[in-house]
Amino acid sequence: MKIQRSYTDVPEKFFGSVLAIGNFDGVHLGHQAVIAAAQAKADELGKPAGVLTFEPHSREFFAPDAPPFRLSTLETRAAHLNWLGVDIMAALKFDREFSQKSAEDFVKDVLVDGFKVSHVVVGYDFIFGHKRQGTTVILTELGKKYGFGVSVIEPVGEQTLIFSSTAIRECLADGDPTKAATLLGHWWEIEGEVIRGDQRGRTIGFPTANIPITHYHQPKLGAYAVRVGLTAEDGTTSWVAAVANYGKRPTFDKKDLILEVHLLDFDQDLYDKHIRVAFVDFLRPEMKFSGIEELQTQISKDVSTAIETLERYEMRQNKYADKKLSRSQH
Repeated sequence: MKIQRSYTDVPEKFFGSVLAIGNFDGVHLGHQAVIAAAQAKADELGKPAGVLTFEPHSREFFAPDAPPFRLSTLETRAAHLNWLGVDIMAALKFDREFSQKSAEDFVKDVLVDGFKVSHVVVGYDFIFGHKRQGTTVILTELGKKYGFGVSVIEPVGEQTLIFSSTAIRECLADGDPTKAATLLGHWWEIEGEVIRGDQRGRTIGFPTANIPITHYHQPKLGAYAVRVGLTAEDGTTSWVAAVANYGKRPTFDKKDLILEVHLLDFDQDLYDKHIRVAFVDFLRPEMKFSGIEELQTQISKDVSTAIETLERYEMRQNKYADKKLSRSQH
């Protein structure tokens, strides 16, 4: 998959692409329906299939001091889109100049002059252009004016449940990553570089890989059964069972939030390594213990519960973890 960061130097082989447009935060099942529709149209027209997204998220740009809300980083989105078989991911820089583009300027500059699109696919609630003046109706009209097709995908869900990033954030805040996974179509993941902490875990028999997740939506504080993705030099990812705690570590009077991950049956140095952590299930809320012995006892219980939990969910493990598919393999 080609990652394109500008609309002014698009490789000629991607001219005429069918583009799915949106933020695609989390790449949940609703997003996947939009992307699948773009891929189907691309196959019909014999054109490349792409995703056009923005970095940073417009909400993040306009309210930089608001609490973090992101479900996925650019890198995580790219990994998911690559697995889905997308030919090109255009992650355009969303800055002050870009935010000033009118709806028609966006269509003309980016879609027509930049990508020379043959067709675009968007969700029913897609809004674009300066002051959010562009709607799906306006996009369809501009498509007729400039000679490209437009498909609008209606809400996707099961019964009364709509797949949305907002619903997923609510699940994570409630401590229900399993329900979040049913909306995402995969386990919710965070990724980051392992930093050096207090190294207290080693002294009590449970060494941890510590990862700050300050740029993500905050899940409920507590202990989780997780899987840790370790990427080899050849690009393949292996997954290791683990138990994690996300919180402030009140037993030691800490105040900063950090994710501490104890990998099971694993003994390698992970400092400064970039890892992925997939949240499988919530085990318990964060607790303050009377001392080290009580903490050790609880962690041992958490490990046992995590092992049982991960075995139970083995058949539902992250479908992105072990293979990559191209569109021709679907």
